[in-house]
Amino acid sequence: MTTVPPGGATAGFIYPDHAAEQDYPYAAELLGARLPVVHVYGTDLHAVPELLDLGKPERLAAGAADLAPYEPAAVVWACTSGSFVYGSEGARQQADQLAAAAGVSASSTSLAYLAALRALEISTVAVAASYPDEIARLFVDYLGAAGVEVVSMSSAGIETAAEVGTLSPEQVLALATAHDHRDAEALLVPDTAMRTLGVVPQLEAALGKPVLTANQVTVWEGLRLAGVRPHHDQLGRLFAAEVAGADR
Repeated sequence: MTTVPPGGATAGFIYPDHAAEQDYPYAAELLGARLPVVHVYGTDLHAVPELLDLGKPERLAAGAADLAPYEPAAVVWACTSGSFVYGSEGARQQADQLAAAAGVSASSTSLAYLAALRALEISTVAVAASYPDEIARLFVDYLGAAGVEVVSMSSAGIETAAEVGTLSPEQVLALATAHDHRDAEALLVPDTAMRTLGVVPQLEAALGKPVLTANQVTVWEGLRLAGVRPHHDQLGRLFAAEVAGADR
């Protein structure tokens, strides 16, 4: 079931290069919503200078212009590392600049993680990251600045988004389940280059706790900003009816 009305474009997404963008039409079909995706291009290397370049304002403004014909009610920068690399204040400024360019509410995957944790009332997490260690630690720092306690962090050391996009569902399941922590209220699996929506129910069943993946929280955030409360039992605890109906 879903509370998302069919029809017009609800939320638009700016996605870097190509890797796991198939998660968006998958979510759109489940939710009965239109979730248009446009692409911006830069290097897909998980390294600080490249990520800062990837998320620069003019690049995102170009993505917003490409989304304009779809008339989205909200726009999200669908990139975790290309937003948290700017730090807590920088990520918010990035979203504000995107909102100004798009003329509608805007956010990013990194901000979506914080909103999702608030909605679930979760403050203690484990992180199973695909990134090299340096980049994964920046995500931990970003979460910490928002008051989120990270009780464990793992980094798979994958250097490019293209490589992450080749991970099979079985590999994603293995990466995530191997790096949970018993003291964590939820497991976070960042990187929108990883195809995860199809395995979230399996992950949550295996771990017995909410699992928040990058494309999952990005879709949820876009719909939330558009004023829609999405509900579907195949997209994880974040999309559960009682969460979808919560005042947030």
